[in-house]
Amino acid sequence: MSNLLIAPMILPIMTAVILVFLRGNVRVQRLMTLVTLIVVLIISLFLLMEVEAYGIMRLDFSGWLPPYGILFVGDAFALLLVTVATVVTIACSIYAFSTIGEAHENMFFYSFVLMLVAGVNGSFLTGDIFNLFVCFEVMLLASYVLVALGGGKRQLRESLKYVLINVVASWMFLVALAYLYGAIGTLNMAHIATRVAEVGQDPVLTTISLVFLIVFSLKAGLLLFFWLPGSYSVPPTSVAALFAALLTKVGMYAIIRTFTLMFPHNQEVTHAIIAIMAVLTLIAGMAGAMGGRDVKTIATYNVLIGVGFIMLGLAIANEQAFMGVVYYLMHDMVAKAMLFLCVGMMIYLTGETVVKNMSGLIRNYPVFGWLYFVALCALVGIPPLSGFVGKILIGQGAITSGDYVLLAVGFISSIAVLYSLLRIFLASFFGETIIVLEDEVPIRKGMMGSLIMLTACMIFLGLGANYMMPFVEAAAAVLVDPSIYIDAVLRGNE
Repeated sequence: MSNLLIAPMILPIMTAVILVFLRGNVRVQRLMTLVTLIVVLIISLFLLMEVEAYGIMRLDFSGWLPPYGILFVGDAFALLLVTVATVVTIACSIYAFSTIGEAHENMFFYSFVLMLVAGVNGSFLTGDIFNLFVCFEVMLLASYVLVALGGGKRQLRESLKYVLINVVASWMFLVALAYLYGAIGTLNMAHIATRVAEVGQDPVLTTISLVFLIVFSLKAGLLLFFWLPGSYSVPPTSVAALFAALLTKVGMYAIIRTFTLMFPHNQEVTHAIIAIMAVLTLIAGMAGAMGGRDVKTIATYNVLIGVGFIMLGLAIANEQAFMGVVYYLMHDMVAKAMLFLCVGMMIYLTGETVVKNMSGLIRNYPVFGWLYFVALCALVGIPPLSGFVGKILIGQGAITSGDYVLLAVGFISSIAVLYSLLRIFLASFFGETIIVLEDEVPIRKGMMGSLIMLTACMIFLGLGANYMMPFVEAAAAVLVDPSIYIDAVLRGNE
């Protein structure tokens, strides 16, 4: 069964290559993209069930046993994120079917979407930190094309900034890898953890870990987010939703793995820095979201609030907080995709981006209006929706460890989310409608279908928390006790 671990990465890549030769047949491209993603979802769910029943899986490429070969490791944490990432990509692809346009579709749009999700899934599953770099680059190369697709002047300007920032981050990643290999002589994550524990996390290794923190923070938008608002506001709606749902989450996943598995021994330094960065990110996100005038800006700064809140859980670093981190990561992937699709639909229906220039949308599109309201409630953390569970768990973790300042900042961030998104809801959906009946733009089935799908996911993650909790507990157990992961990788050779 472990051979299936490669499927979430290799199947999208294979389909992406095939689609290059089907450039003129848009319908076949759509069908193959959707079928591939559904197959990946089924495999991911199957692997998740197997891991829950039998423990962590490992796939050694070419038969080379750890720590000498490249490998994929499937634990509950990685497979939960792979599953949710695939669900989000399916929803965004269905939205794109109705909105992206044949001009973009004939520029290999679906090939690059599949390459993006392949890089994301590979990043979650790899057990080798150099292979993490490779998967990052696969993801980023696809994102470079998607952010620039269409070639508008503003798009090209923002895409150039996005590419330059990520090239610098990738260069720093390679430098950190070189120093890490020079210090301990291995790049296998589990073996790194063993070596660091043996020699002790001295100042040199702590400095190397902080370089990784800078690299992954650039990619996650943790404090170093100056590139993010522009880069997330220029692509088409389906692409922006994918970026908001997936790209920052890969960066956060890398930070979590780094400081729970490889470098967990000097928390008074590393976790204190992470806590400060998380609080500053939350403050910046709250300021931007509450002060924003257009819906894209407000949505983008809400991404930063999510990043800061999840990193608060990592800084707290106990089992309840880690359960909250896992749950809130899943919720945030779904909810941020939903938020960006809603914002894009508002712009599509009105031709406006400024909040005060929209009003009365709920009169013309009542179903859409209440779907947005559900997303608002989920992002605020109102029960019984998905955001509530993760926020409660992180809050309980903060109380347990006595981190009341972090608890207070997290609570205030929820108020900021409520204010910013409720302002959109009241100003744009209520009041006198700006759309007369003859100018009413119909909502296409694919657009509405994707919103309903994501809404159902948010409701399921909230009401189905008891069903999800065994998987979340298994994921958190590995973060609390990295020896579970290390034993599965290094001592599972028989």
